[in-house]
Amino acid sequence: MMEEEDLEFVEELEAVLQLTPDVQLAIEQVFPSQDPLDRADFNAVEYINTLFPTEQSLANIDEVVNKIRLKIRRLDDNIRTVVRGQTNVGQDGRQALEEAQKAIQQLFGKIKDIKDKADKSEQMVKEITRDIKQLDHAKRHLTTSITTLNHLHMLAGGVDSLEAMTRRRQYGEVANLLQGVMNVLEHFHKYMGIPQIRQLSERVKAAQTELGQQILADFEEAFPSQGTKRPGGPSNVLRDACLVANILDPRIKQEIIKKFIKQHLSEYLVLFQENQDVAWLDKIDRRYAWIKRQLVDYEEKYGRMFPREWYMTERIAVEFCHVTRTCQDYAYQS
Repeated sequence: MMEEEDLEFVEELEAVLQLTPDVQLAIEQVFPSQDPLDRADFNAVEYINTLFPTEQSLANIDEVVNKIRLKIRRLDDNIRTVVRGQTNVGQDGRQALEEAQKAIQQLFGKIKDIKDKADKSEQMVKEITRDIKQLDHAKRHLTTSITTLNHLHMLAGGVDSLEAMTRRRQYGEVANLLQGVMNVLEHFHKYMGIPQIRQLSERVKAAQTELGQQILADFEEAFPSQGTKRPGGPSNVLRDACLVANILDPRIKQEIIKKFIKQHLSEYLVLFQENQDVAWLDKIDRRYAWIKRQLVDYEEKYGRMFPREWYMTERIAVEFCHVTRTCQDYAYQS
């Protein structure tokens, strides 16, 4: 009965200790052994037959049994050592786990400190950035203020100089100064609500008006509407006055052109009246010769007085054609 129970226990133990081929191969690679007892396909009958191949060898059975018992005791000792070692390993493992948990807690604490420092650094950077922006705005406003003050100084000085030069008829200097004053004055359009700025603007407008009237008077004196043309070439004053007229109201320029051309063609209206013999169509070549002489005379005397972009030669020729057509229409109607 006991033998059957032992046999069943052995079978159950073998079933529990049955390992997969992969596990068994791994064990053999890690712990290689030539002992038949360590083989996975161990067969007790074959092992006994190996120990006692003949009947005569049974005489040594006691010796063999003693060796096996000794080996069993050694295995038991090894098992106890391993079990005790595993117990110590468990204790060491728990201690290592506790140390790891403490290390993790310390690590979390350091991470929290780093995060707090990072938040403080970010806040500090934001404050520095805000201060930099404020300083940048202050710098921009200060630069604008300095630039505006410089422009104001230039405008005030320019207006004073403009008024003085206008009285002295220094049109060459006025031409350069007036354009600069007008450019500077554009920067103060949004400040016209300030009385001082508005006063300077009104002084500039008054100076422009005075310049326009003064230049027209100078041209009227040089080229009167009544009487003969002024002998000789133009003065430098009138040449510089034309440069100023380019900057003033366009009506000043148009008035100068109109008066000059009218005065320049006044002789033509007298010589070629409808009651004159040269006024007839068969004398048209004399009209052509007259305008040709006038244009040559203009280029010699006044070509450098008027700016080229005024196209005075072309304007004289066009007005000559208009006057000629008007006179001929009147003659035909008569």
